[in-house]
Amino acid sequence: MSERLPSATWRLLGLELALDEPEQRLREHAAQLVGLDVEELRGFRIARKALDMRQRGGARRLRFVCHVDVVMEAGRRTGALARAEKAGRARLAPEMGSIEVLGRRRGDASRVVVVGAGPAGLFAALVLARNGAQVTLLERGPAVRERSRAVARFHRSREVDPERNLLFGEGGAGTYSDGKIYTRVDDPLEVPLLEELIACGAPAAIAYDSLAHIGTDRLHRILPAFRRRLEALGVVFRFDTRVESLMLGAGQVTAVATSAGEVGCDALVLAVGHSARDTWAHLADQGVPFEPKPFQLGLRIEHPQELIDRGRYGAAAVQLGAASYNLLCKAGDGLPAGYSFCMCPGGRIVASINEPGLLCTNGMSNSRHSSPWASAAVVTTLGPREFGHGAFDGVAFQRTLEQRFFEAGGSDYTAPAQTAADFLAGRDRPSAKAGAARRSTWPFGIVPGRLDKLLPELARRAIARALISFERRLPGFASDAGLLVGLESRSSGPVRIPRDRVTYRAIGFTNLYPVGEGAGYAGGIMSAALDGANAAQALIRSE
Repeated sequence: MSERLPSATWRLLGLELALDEPEQRLREHAAQLVGLDVEELRGFRIARKALDMRQRGGARRLRFVCHVDVVMEAGRRTGALARAEKAGRARLAPEMGSIEVLGRRRGDASRVVVVGAGPAGLFAALVLARNGAQVTLLERGPAVRERSRAVARFHRSREVDPERNLLFGEGGAGTYSDGKIYTRVDDPLEVPLLEELIACGAPAAIAYDSLAHIGTDRLHRILPAFRRRLEALGVVFRFDTRVESLMLGAGQVTAVATSAGEVGCDALVLAVGHSARDTWAHLADQGVPFEPKPFQLGLRIEHPQELIDRGRYGAAAVQLGAASYNLLCKAGDGLPAGYSFCMCPGGRIVASINEPGLLCTNGMSNSRHSSPWASAAVVTTLGPREFGHGAFDGVAFQRTLEQRFFEAGGSDYTAPAQTAADFLAGRDRPSAKAGAARRSTWPFGIVPGRLDKLLPELARRAIARALISFERRLPGFASDAGLLVGLESRSSGPVRIPRDRVTYRAIGFTNLYPVGEGAGYAGGIMSAALDGANAAQALIRSE
């Protein structure tokens, strides 16, 4: 029996797929592009699939544009492949990463404590455990089932539980968000991490869909499965366990003091999330370095989903379902850029609140996008020049604004709201079309408010400029149909823990690894997961 010849993987770019064509046809298109029969392809996978809505010749022809990877005999060079390579439509596929670290020394297993069960912490724990470390994962909030009960209690009682809410608990803040699993970062570990989620019940399309979305409802099923997967690797979970201080010696963390006792460690991964303000303060008191960083600030905006569908897809909305958008207004006129963030098609607005007396919004949607409303944040970026150069000046700035919006709504978590048209016009009263009783998905109700006056002036001007820009691309966006609700101030964190670019260690420490949004190195679910995984690999290599 002859030995099978070596293979090579080629990435083919720009394959088109009509809206009504099944994905299976991509294999045929790929074989044709490289000049082979379908049966001659040793392997095939979709690397990326995106909807192309560009206009050509004054008309818009919606279609999917895909990149695919094909595996073929290494020495096989057809004329078609040569032409595709010359035209820039074929190139050798990038190497895919591996969770396992090759060539690591296998001594006694390190004891690693991971703080935080958000994406950065969970995927750091996965990489560490898969490479032989003894991992204890500490999470100040509860497991996802009890967390859901706590959120329901908050909605009924309007009494905030500082430890059990939409920000703290299994899965982190992303558990109650849109569940988007895509990033603009090209990282070799991205597909391996996504495959772990797929193995736990996520849809296979998240590995290639340019707008990959899991949905809050699915996340609530996936997270327990992921936990069981980690526990099978030896990871010990300790929920309802808040970190209170570190045991230190000569720039090294030797143990972690928690609300449930002391836990010894050889290394500590900090993945506390973008709202662990009390933990940041405790760590700073013990000498962990912090510095201010720019963060995103803005308002949530809500539209009828039908308006977004019509503006984005036109008649094709019947085939494509709930439409999303990703809009940018570049910096200019002395103002910072404005852009949409965390767009939730068929979703609703939720309360990103973990401290009494503050108000902050976020968005979430379930896998079926079943709500008749679309929401997104419209934000701009402010930095130390606007709020101060002290390490926690940005935190104080956030808190002041969140308190201001809380009080403007009546100090009971009712949110102040204003139509986009009224925001732009600077009107004192809601317009006649909107009315004071305009419906919102915000769970505590809304009251008319002057959001244009509640925001800092620079943010107001940047967001107003963005609304006008977005109206040109999505008619009706800045009309009375667009309702601005509350404040969105937790899109990213206002602090960073300085760390070495190669080792991922906090400056001044030999075994402290700050990761994710809470450390200032991520801005979403997938970027946080990748940061945690890469830091874990750096830790393993250092052993």
